[in-house]
Amino acid sequence: MNYDRLPGGELIRQGLDDLARGEVTVPALLVSIGAPRLRRGGVPVPESTLDEPEHRLYLKLAEDGSDSAHSRYNALIRRLVSFERATACAS
Repeated sequence: MNYDRLPGGELIRQGLDDLARGEVTVPALLVSIGAPRLRRGGVPVPESTLDEPEHRLYLKLAEDGSDSAHSRYNALIRRLVSFERATACAS
């Protein structure tokens, strides 16, 4: 499936690549948060995802600006949910 054509797909593709390399990035944490639902939608998420991804994502976002971490966190979660819904419709 071409993830880039779905909303948020570029983040999911990057997160899958980052997880495969063992990198802790915002996209990898996002994929780790959505792993169960992504797998149900047919996305090949590795079994070894990152621990405590919600908390770690917020902390990572706060490193770049604690004032906007909450709104950026919520925006990323909305993009994840949009992608999950799109995969459900595409399959």
